[in-house]
Formats: sequence, structure tokens, C-alpha cells
Amino acid sequence: MSNANRHDIHVLNDLIQTAIDSADGYREAAAEATDPGHRDLFARRGAERRQVAEDLQSTVRELGGDPAADGSILAKAQRAFADVRHALMRDEASMVGAVESAEEAVRARFEKALADSQISAITRETVRRAFVRVSEGRDDLHDLRHSLEGQRDASNPLFPR
Repeated sequence: MSNANRHDIHVLNDLIQTAIDSADGYREAAAEATDPGHRDLFARRGAERRQVAEDLQSTVRELGGDPAADGSILAKAQRAFADVRHALMRDEASMVGAVESAEEAVRARFEKALADSQISAITRETVRRAFVRVSEGRDDLHDLRHSLEGQRDASNPLFPR
């Protein structure tokens, strides 16, 4: 690996870990979801994130680096905490909310990479394309969470009818 590519590879490897973490989170959400439509949505998103990670890994190889192959330890700990929280609440809306929050963190990582003035133009374009893919469907999760929260509120006996 040349020194010229070292920073780009570091940035891309960070995003690879982020995409893998996201894919793992979606896989776990699909396994926990009670609604078949939600399971399908989460499974699809997980597969999309795996593809983003694979594309970024290919770019790292092209730059002469060794691509990250696993997610981060911190994300695994955060998912474990979310699992405990969801188990205590047993609420699909809270799970979707946790996925939505994780998505915001993923987007923030990609935005930070795009703002990095030290990455090359080619890497910036690679990150931009990945960011577009990561951002797709963002509003779907937001709408889904609000819909689930509305259903939960409507089933509350104190909800005005």
C-alpha cells in the first residue's frame, strides 16, 4: 500500500465496519420483528448493506490495502444493549426506533467521510455513491416508527376516540 492511499484506505475501512455493523443490526432486527413485512424490509436492508460493504472492500483492494472484514466491537456492544432494552419493552415501535437511531449514526459516519478534505476525489466519489445507497429508504423507517407509535397510542385506553 502506498502512503498516498493510506488515509483513503483508513476512511474506507471505517465505512466498511459501519456498513457491516448496519447489516448485522438489520439481520438481528429481522430476526426479532414480529411483522412479516418488517422482517422482509430489515432483511432487504441488511443485504443492501452487505453489498455496500463488499463494494467498499473491493475499492480498498484496488487501492492496495487489506479491507476490514468485520464490524466494530463497539457496535456489537450497542446492539447487545439494544437487545436488552427491546426485551424489556417488547415493543416493535421501540425496535424500529432503535434501528432508525442506528441509521442516523451510519449516515453521520458517511457524512463525516464526505467532509474529509484529505481523501482523494476518486475515494470521495466512491463514498458519495455508497452514501446515496445508505440513505435510500431513510424516510421509510421514520414513517414506520411513527405509524407503530400511533398504533400503540390508539390502543391505549386513555386515547381519545
